[in-house]
Amino acid sequence: MANATVISIANEKHYSVDEIALDWGLSRDSIRRLFMDEDGVLKLCRPGTRYKRAHTTLRIPESVKYRVHNRLSAKAA
Repeated sequence: MANATVISIANEKHYSVDEIALDWGLSRDSIRRLFMDEDGVLKLCRPGTRYKRAHTTLRIPESVKYRVHNRLSAKAA
């Protein structure tokens, strides 16, 4: 990714999984599966311990949200 692209993505609005799930009318699990391996998504990982399971929080930039939406819309057409 070019340096200018990284800076522009950092300045974009970032969405939570819950926000996109509500907007698109899909489950949180579906949104997590759609965006987990997508380029540009922020992944904040907390490793698991003996008593707590691992957890990853996703923050999805607006441009990535639109890219995935366009890709899914193109498949449906």
